[in-house]
Parts: sequence; structure tokens; C-alpha cells
Amino acid sequence: MEVTVDYYRGLPVIEVPLPSRHERCRFTLRPISNTVGDFLEMLKVEDKGIDRVAAYTPDGVKIASSTTIEALMESHFLLVVNDMQHQVHTPEKERLTQEQMLSLSDVRNLVSQLYESLHVEQHQLQKERLLLGELEELQTQLRPLEDAHAELLRRAEIRTSIFTWMGLGYMAIQFGVLARLTWWEYSWDIMEPVTYFVTYATAMAGYAYFLLTRQECIYPDARDRQFLKIFHKKANKSGWDVQRYNDLCNSIHEVQQELFRIRDPMHLHIPAHQLHGSLPENFPKHAMSKTRLKLLQILKDPLASSSSPQSES
Repeated sequence: MEVTVDYYRGLPVIEVPLPSRHERCRFTLRPISNTVGDFLEMLKVEDKGIDRVAAYTPDGVKIASSTTIEALMESHFLLVVNDMQHQVHTPEKERLTQEQMLSLSDVRNLVSQLYESLHVEQHQLQKERLLLGELEELQTQLRPLEDAHAELLRRAEIRTSIFTWMGLGYMAIQFGVLARLTWWEYSWDIMEPVTYFVTYATAMAGYAYFLLTRQECIYPDARDRQFLKIFHKKANKSGWDVQRYNDLCNSIHEVQQELFRIRDPMHLHIPAHQLHGSLPENFPKHAMSKTRLKLLQILKDPLASSSSPQSES
């Protein structure tokens, strides 16, 4: 079994086969605040059968325990666990280098040179590292809520699907009863007024739906509304902390905006609240996804959730 490295919500996740248990274990690390020593200590705590563990460069040079995970992830390395050597291939992360940033335009080049001459670059790097550490902490706190969020979505989807198929079953039973009464028990002359009242009752039910929800009875909208009601009910029943989830998502979004602002000299003096429309397409926006916005809006206003389904933004 080999060691694999992947990124989840910006954090490196390393899967390592444990020698004693003969099973794989995932370790989620923080690039800024965690070091190689922290990772090696996690391995020893997880498997007491590990006597010796170390990290080496591909050339066989030992990597110091004080090296940050961010520096470790910049190149491939060897992980030695007891007598086993694992070749670890780290995935490449897309970043704008200083040279690429300076080559964007002549104006940006001049601005960067000006900040270099004023010794502002070091201050910006320190501020960026502080924001990255804060972002890691927020993402770590959000992860358990995200797991519960995904489970609530799954259960709400199953329950909604059951209700949808129950509607089809009701229509099939109604069809069978009317057919039996029309061709076997009675005749069409007798059943024609009955079918008229059944049809009219269905129309009344549709109008009652409009009075309660203030929306036309359309199947996709009705299904979305039922899904959101079930999700909202299960979230309250399971004690899912909605307010904390909202606060963490908003904080992550604000930190990401601030990171984008300090990384681009052209936006250093623009307030963060004015950058909503200026974020690039490849900038991470997972904290404000469509599904999350939709669910957050309905959870913020429970009264609105009982009257109308929310549309995706």
C-alpha cells in the first residue's frame, strides 16, 4: 500500500498505511501551523507499533522536524515507517508566482517595485500568513458541521424521494378504483359525475396549495419546497448549530476576500466589501456555494421557508 496526498477544502490530507493494524489512516494537516514533527508524532500516537518514522528528500537527506507542512508539500518526499519506505507524490497547487504577477501588466510591475522599495512586502507576507492560519482554523471548525450538513442533505433527499413516489402511488390507486367502478361495477353513465367531482376536488387542492404557499402548484417547485421543509425540520431535531455554521461560512468568505486583496497590489486600498464582483473565477468560493446559500437563506428565515421555496442564487 502506498501513501497518498490530496487536498480537501484547502488542507492537505495524507493517507498512510499503518504497519500494526494493516489499515489506512487519514491525517488532516494545517500547512501553516503544523510541522513535519507534528505529523510524525500523529503517526506514533495513532499506531503504537511504530518505532521509527522520518521524512527524507528523494535524495536521501533527512527533513527537519521544524519544517512546515507547507514547505513539505512543495516537492515529493520519502516517508520511512519502521523498515518500510513510501514514495510520496504531492499534488501540484495552482498559484500565482511573483514573476507571473509582475508580468501581468506594466502598471502592476511598477506598483510591486514601489512596495518593494518601501519595505512593505515583508509586512504583506506576514499578514498573509496570519490570514492563512486563521483560514485553516476556520476550515477545521467548519469540517464537522459540513459532515453533518452532508448527512442532513442525504436524509432529506431520501425522504423527499419517498414522498414523490407516494404521490405516484396515490394517483395509480385512484386510477385503478375509477377504472374498476367504470367497467366492472357500474357504467360510464353513473361514474361520469363522480369523475367530474374527483377532477374538481383535485383543482381545489391545487388552489389550496396556492393559498398556503402563494405559489403555483408546479411539480419541481413543490418538490424543492418539501425538500427544504424536511431539511429544516431534521436540522432542528438533530441540534445542528445553524448560527455557528452561518458565522463560520461568512468568516471564511471574508478571510478569502482579504487574502485576495493583499495578494494583488492593485486592490490593496479597496475596501473588502467592494470586492464581491471582482473575485476571479478560479478563486475558491466553496464557502458560498449555491446549495449552501439556498439552505442558509431558508434556515435564517423559518417563516419564509414554510410559505415559499427559495431559489438558487
